[in-house]
Amino acid sequence: MKASYFKYLLQFKRPSGTSRGVLLDKETFILEISEEDKKGIGECAIFRGLSFDDRPDYEDRLKWLCNNITQDSAYLKEELKDFPSIWFGYEQALLNLKNGGNLYFPSEFTEGKSAITINGLIWMGDAGYMEEQIQDKLEKGFHCIKLKIGVNWQEEHIILQKLRKKFSKDQLELRVDANGGFSKDEAVIVLQQLADLDIHSIEQPVKAGNWDDMAGLCAATPTPIALDEELIGIVDTEEKKRLLERIKPQYIILKPALVGGFSGSDEWISLAENQNIGWWITSALESNIGLNAIAQYTFTKKNPMPQGLGTGALFVNNFESNLELRNELLWFSK
Repeated sequence: MKASYFKYLLQFKRPSGTSRGVLLDKETFILEISEEDKKGIGECAIFRGLSFDDRPDYEDRLKWLCNNITQDSAYLKEELKDFPSIWFGYEQALLNLKNGGNLYFPSEFTEGKSAITINGLIWMGDAGYMEEQIQDKLEKGFHCIKLKIGVNWQEEHIILQKLRKKFSKDQLELRVDANGGFSKDEAVIVLQQLADLDIHSIEQPVKAGNWDDMAGLCAATPTPIALDEELIGIVDTEEKKRLLERIKPQYIILKPALVGGFSGSDEWISLAENQNIGWWITSALESNIGLNAIAQYTFTKKNPMPQGLGTGALFVNNFESNLELRNELLWFSK
């Protein structure tokens, strides 16, 4: 068995805004594992500025994996526990090596018989740009929309009010993602304003690491809270359990590239379900390689909620994809 990798820079079609700034491009690494005449491909989808493994020795560790690819998986997992996106790429490449083609988790999804319901993602920007995106999603038949908020709440609040005035909660599910953009005091006010509009949930209202603040908000919130960035960097099973027991969120959001791949996501799901905490899966700006693998994995989890996936259409230089969006349904096309 041999392994190699190459770096790839994804270019956004249009600058994409979050509360952490505007994104112009996205660096990623493609891992290839070969054995005899077979090859498996995976994506080590590091997210600069957000990933736990965004550190100077990242590529050194990726080279180490390639040089030690024949080692036992349990040993490699322990060595790579602080590099969740590299482990994520390794898991994908092994699954693809086993299943061939563009397959990671063969199922009715990859046979084109079933689809995944996804939410429509609205990027930050001025009111006109956000409303333009919303109109596009509504015309395409989405019944669940997620808006990035936390930069100009006054404008964002008005947009949400307009949407809810036009569409009831039974017609349109609205989710918001603050990416830690509010202080605790601001969050208390915003949570009530969201509840008045029947908003489904808010992701990460305050910055990650403030367990006490988040626990206080989750205990009294009129709007369900979902942890996202809060999960990043928590690699020990007991610490994961402590975090969920301490904060008691209503939901957790799982990005496999940021939480230790499929095995890391499985562990979070198990711990959450044991505490009656809901969850769903989202992508983290992967290329179509990682996105394809995440979509296939997501289908196997049989979660009926709209998931946070896409088709990789944000980038001008993405890889070819089997994923095809028809209205709000994500299909795998042969």
